[in-house]
Amino acid sequence: MSSLGNLPLQPDALKRFFTELAAEIWEVSWTLFKLMVPTLLVVKVLEEMGGVELLGQWLGPVMQLVGLPDSMGLVWATTMLTNIYAGMIVFFQLSLQEPMTVAQVTVLSTLLLFAHGLPVEVRIAQQAGMRVRVSLLLRIGGGLLLGWMQYQLYAAGDWLQQPNVLAWQPEPVDNSLQGWFLAQAESLVMIQLIIIVLLTGLKLLKVIGVEKLMAWLLRPLLRLLKIGSEATTITIIGATLGLAFGGGLLIKEARAGHVPEKDVFAAMAFLAMSHSLIEDTLLVLVLGADLTGVLWMRLLFTVVVVAFLTRWVARRSDPFWQRWLVNPHIRPQT
Repeated sequence: MSSLGNLPLQPDALKRFFTELAAEIWEVSWTLFKLMVPTLLVVKVLEEMGGVELLGQWLGPVMQLVGLPDSMGLVWATTMLTNIYAGMIVFFQLSLQEPMTVAQVTVLSTLLLFAHGLPVEVRIAQQAGMRVRVSLLLRIGGGLLLGWMQYQLYAAGDWLQQPNVLAWQPEPVDNSLQGWFLAQAESLVMIQLIIIVLLTGLKLLKVIGVEKLMAWLLRPLLRLLKIGSEATTITIIGATLGLAFGGGLLIKEARAGHVPEKDVFAAMAFLAMSHSLIEDTLLVLVLGADLTGVLWMRLLFTVVVVAFLTRWVARRSDPFWQRWLVNPHIRPQT
């Protein structure tokens, strides 16, 4: 067999490679889209019925706990139910009437980074094997806890108290139903293209052995977090590109029985609090957030919480594990 490294070049081997790749692309795409499309439609209906504004009113008093104006509850509500882009547009509109400090924008950005797109992303986490209650606790509760800690730290040290300066102004948005459908279609097409490129790259990396090298390099951190080597690459993908991609791959691997249940839980716990570290971090930076707060504090907080959580979970009984932490309907395919 001729080869490039360990990559087989014989026709039969290449045919098998692409056949398996096509099957993986279909499986991950179908798994994600059948979760995302109905959820997006339900969220749009709720949005049209005033659900976002109502949630924003409920969150108003909560904002005071982290030193933010009540009006920022609408920003977080919009982000929770839709995405960071939509929350940024609402923030821009409100910030014109209610100027904020860099510290406040950093705290708000932490909330947005932890809890956004929850109807879709929590559903993905559930299908990967994590209970909805655990996902919401990590994302909403974790965001509020870190936001409160940042608020106390910045106030005690009198840090980042200068007026915030926006480095971004949103383009006009088409709020019509047609505009919404077009935006969602473009987003889904982009997701499909990324899945194709991502899975192709992963399969090549696995063939040439880079995946094993990554697992070896990250072994100390993974050991601390108690994430097994089988979930290494998927965790990296989710942390850098987003929970939809990392979670979608975890669903596939968990159902195939390739990743142990507790490794899936640990990986999803990490991704719940730290995912899409590149794109999402850049988004909130243009709002004026401080990089140390939205990236390094977020990562440190995530590592500490996951390290504690996985050790606490290891001491729980199997009935407790199945009853409270994992989705019992997700089982390896036979």
